[in-house]
Amino acid sequence: MIKKLSILFMFSLLPLLSLVAQQDAQYTQWMFNKLSLNPAYAVHGDDACFSALHRSQWVGLEGAPTSQSFNGRIPFKGRNVGIGLSVNHDVVGPTNSWTVSGIYAYRFNFGNGRNLSLGLQATARSYRVNFTETTTITPGDGHLPTTDQTRTIPNFGAGIYYYTPKYFIGLSAPRILESDLSFFDDGLNNSDSSREEIHTYFMTGAVFDLNKALKLKPSLLVKYVKDAPIDIDLHTSIIFYDKFWTGATYRIGGFDGSIGESIDLVFQFQINNQIRIGFAYDHTLTKVKTTNDGTFELVLDYCLKSDNSNLTNPRFF
Repeated sequence: MIKKLSILFMFSLLPLLSLVAQQDAQYTQWMFNKLSLNPAYAVHGDDACFSALHRSQWVGLEGAPTSQSFNGRIPFKGRNVGIGLSVNHDVVGPTNSWTVSGIYAYRFNFGNGRNLSLGLQATARSYRVNFTETTTITPGDGHLPTTDQTRTIPNFGAGIYYYTPKYFIGLSAPRILESDLSFFDDGLNNSDSSREEIHTYFMTGAVFDLNKALKLKPSLLVKYVKDAPIDIDLHTSIIFYDKFWTGATYRIGGFDGSIGESIDLVFQFQINNQIRIGFAYDHTLTKVKTTNDGTFELVLDYCLKSDNSNLTNPRFF
């Protein structure tokens, strides 16, 4: 199926030529997938938690992105130290990448539920392009490889995360080195080469009690990459009886002239004190909307917590 797509179209979605787009996968339910964005989150709270997420973007468009994310964090209670593991898998057209990060975080406790954590991560990314599954616009183009190519890229990142029982704020750069992503012999000296760009994330959110049954939880995520439009996720959720979540996101970004990138609906259900499931649907607002049926996302969150313990506001973060 992928052979029906031209190499030019697929490369316009990924940074294999001149970099003009975000490289990392985006997640509508990022507020429940923070470890993929900020290593300082590994020491949040006192419970070991694990999450798995699947995202199918632009369903119906051949070669569209699909992503899976697995995250685990283990805070060591009483030691203000946490470790984590983040595994992300992304497929776009002929490209396939695996990113594995080992994470260490330390927390400073200022009392009354106020905490500041700092995190570091070491990352290895395996990046593969299946050139044998593509067709070129110009047959016999000698500038493109004729066999599948794989490259493994080391990197490291850092983050800072401050949280209280009522709000959080964080800043991170999961990968700091601008590593070569191209398959050209002259690497970064070639004007058509590509590199792993620095992605910077700013996140914040809060929770407000409306009454005994309802809570309001607004949040904001800003994603910045050099030479790419700034993406902003504006999200608001209503929480019913600490069990049911329903919310919407307006994502600012996309192509020039569009009113935004997407409008997203998010639904969450806290099954018990340990398990939470979530579903999201993105309605595309850019020109791509004519070629797809939207984006779907499913997340499962599990924490090693006693079923008899009480839910507290930091669990919402």
